[in-house]
Amino acid sequence: MVITYHGFEFFKIQFGDVVVAFNPPSKESKLKSSRFGADIALISLKHDDLNGAETLSGGEKKLFIIDGPGEYEIKNIFIKGFLSESSYGGKGKINTIYFLKIEGMNICFLGALGSTELSQEIKEDMDDIDILFVPIGDKGVLNPNEAYKLAVKLQPKIIIPMHYSDEKDPMLKTFLSEEGIKNIQPLEKLTIKPKDTADKDGEIIVLAQK
Repeated sequence: MVITYHGFEFFKIQFGDVVVAFNPPSKESKLKSSRFGADIALISLKHDDLNGAETLSGGEKKLFIIDGPGEYEIKNIFIKGFLSESSYGGKGKINTIYFLKIEGMNICFLGALGSTELSQEIKEDMDDIDILFVPIGDKGVLNPNEAYKLAVKLQPKIIIPMHYSDEKDPMLKTFLSEEGIKNIQPLEKLTIKPKDTADKDGEIIVLAQK
């Protein structure tokens, strides 16, 4: 599995010929956007910065879009979406947290989550997380302190922060400081197999923006 970061909350996960995209910005967004074909697009929140599935030019790929809670199985990937809250773009927004099982690994994508209070249903399903994507940007989503505390509580093997402007963003520095990290070298991509997570316990990985 290869994970690349395309800024803000936009990620690409590829394994074999299958591509999953998370929260691509739309054409109306001021955020920069990469273009690539995808098999599955997961949209957490209806906002221009996060719901640009139409930008995922598919070529021969037929795009399947998921933009809300429910259970799905596509391309041998089990996906479950959970209802949660966000204030990104205004109060009372509906955010979907996604939990995926891919290639023997459990992935949790919190999207634009704005509250550390999770439902009992979410807590029960969020067991044994290998990779956690957590927003840290404040202004409608979790702030760095909240994000760190929630990440530690969920006990993932790997934590990937998102929802910040760039590597110099004070929000990222604050988040890293919660773990006592002053400097970190961003990875161009994360290439990982299930066996690679066995000895990890809450390791923070920052991915370079494409």
